Amino acid sequence: MIEKVNPSHPDKIADRIAGALVDYCYTKEKNPKCAFEVLIGHGYCFIISETSVHIPKEKVNEIVTRIANIPAFFYNENKQDSHLSKNQKKIRCGDNGIFKGVPTKEEIKELSSIAKRIYRKYPTDGKYILDGKDLVICQSNAEDDQLREMFKEYNTTINPLGSWTGGVDVDSGATNRKLGSDMGEAMTGGGLHGKDLSKADVSLNIYAHLKAQETGKVIDLYCAIGDEKIDGKPYSQIVEIARKYIKDLGGFEKFAEWGLV
Repeated sequence: MIEKVNPSHPDKIADRIAGALVDYCYTKEKNPKCAFEVLIGHGYCFIISETSVHIPKEKVNEIVTRIANIPAFFYNENKQDSHLSKNQKKIRCGDNGIFKGVPTKEEIKELSSIAKRIYRKYPTDGKYILDGKDLVICQSNAEDDQLREMFKEYNTTINPLGSWTGGVDVDSGATNRKLGSDMGEAMTGGGLHGKDLSKADVSLNIYAHLKAQETGKVIDLYCAIGDEKIDGKPYSQIVEIARKYIKDLGGFEKFAEWGLV
């Protein structure tokens, strides 16, 4: 059993904005230090940042307007803690945490495919659950009969409360609030989105996920801030593995759309 939400869900819009801000930082520095928290909804977007790269408010406004069509925003920019900044002269692990990689089950792949198929037809707020052949579709701004026709092979429940509008005009979203959708059974405490690659929440989650797919085994890792080696590899090598994964997807904003599974 798994839940999936699409890129127009308010929480995913927050993730995408955070990802776009990280993308911008990587256009200015090879290894920026940044973290963004986004709260959005009902006509407003609030962003708190800790970043080595200054982002002009005009650029923030451009990103928020493009992704969410909300021009009213509050942006608070802060520098990284001076002690941590001084100690990050080379690439070392940027956080404590435990991390898990899990081979992606066929049911999870199946629901991801269903969600993407629906989103191509209805690119508006939606969320979905699959349990065997029982499929729950909650899709805003959609024709129930068309959805039912698309998925006749399932025992489908569609919009059980009726039609709904969805999106940030009627709901709020926050960064990293849909980790179950993004990580499936690999979900731990660390959030994937809105952070640079030095953060273990990003790089180690990606690394553990990729290793689990390669080995077919559950991968359990932990790290401490400042670690130079994890799982027998230099942390800088893990960062490069994650960097290639993000680059192949098209950037942090694209990564935020669907997560790891």
